[in-house]
Amino acid sequence: MNQVKWPLLIYAILAAASIIGIGIAISAKSIFGAIVSILAVVIVMGLGFKTKRRMRENGEI
Repeated sequence: MNQVKWPLLIYAILAAASIIGIGIAISAKSIFGAIVSILAVVIVMGLGFKTKRRMRENGEI
């Protein structure tokens, strides 16, 4: 069985929470909240992909 890659799991949870935040902001009719959540998704996903690339280059994946 493979080991859990904790940093990648944390990034995935944060990205999912940001996507949920978009839905909550839309239901609350908060444009500011939606924009902040969209930016959070972009940043967290970017960091996740960057971390995955670094881990792959180091042979950890």
